[in-house]
Amino acid sequence: MRKAIVAGNWKMNGSGASVSSLVEEFVALRQNGLAGDCDLVDVVMCPPELFIGNVVAMSPAGISLSVGAQNASHELSGAFTGEVSPVMLAEIGCKYVILGHSERRALYAESDAIVASKFAAALKEGLLPILCVGETLQEREAGATIDVVERQLAAVVELCGIAAVAKCVVAYEPVWAIGTGLTASPEQAQDVHKSIRSWVAKQDAAIAAGLQIVYGGSVKSANAKALFACEDIDGGLIGGASLDAKEFAAICQAAGC
Repeated sequence: MRKAIVAGNWKMNGSGASVSSLVEEFVALRQNGLAGDCDLVDVVMCPPELFIGNVVAMSPAGISLSVGAQNASHELSGAFTGEVSPVMLAEIGCKYVILGHSERRALYAESDAIVASKFAAALKEGLLPILCVGETLQEREAGATIDVVERQLAAVVELCGIAAVAKCVVAYEPVWAIGTGLTASPEQAQDVHKSIRSWVAKQDAAIAAGLQIVYGGSVKSANAKALFACEDIDGGLIGGASLDAKEFAAICQAAGC
């Protein structure tokens, strides 16, 4: 049985004070059993880089709360001004790193090849990538959803091999549903998640069976339970709702039902 996982992507939000408040409130909810059973749901918080150390320091052992980064360089060190190496992220306590988010692909021109090279570098340093894949509204309307998702996955497999997929989480995030208030229906999301698992299964059935595939795209406590009830949806990559401790806790609770 696959364990559920819920990751909060805070994006470029937060201050020292708000980070402390958010983590303290969530930890209290988690310890009181109001944010999912630790044996059933892994929780990841992905703050801006400046606050990663703060969140690591505030994450007590025993409540299955991990910390992730929102991005990492494909280089391990060198003259790359403004970049952050996966070596550095691992050193300060990161366990996960989000790679290939649609905002990185669209706003910073990250190609499938760049995402794959970042994936390889992250694995080398022991980080667990949360690999984002998904289609734009135009691509969905053209009937290209599965082609797009498979292309994005194939870039990683071609560079790193299928065995590398066992060391990651795949996040299906329809671009048209991110920050728009729109959400794929549970049926739409399940269809794509099933296709992802089937694509991986063609290369390795055991890896496919154990692969955590999560949904990202305007997930809220109001729709989380219906989404997470789908056979191939193993949790969520949560955006705006992860900035509200009670709302995020309710989503984590739904993942453990």
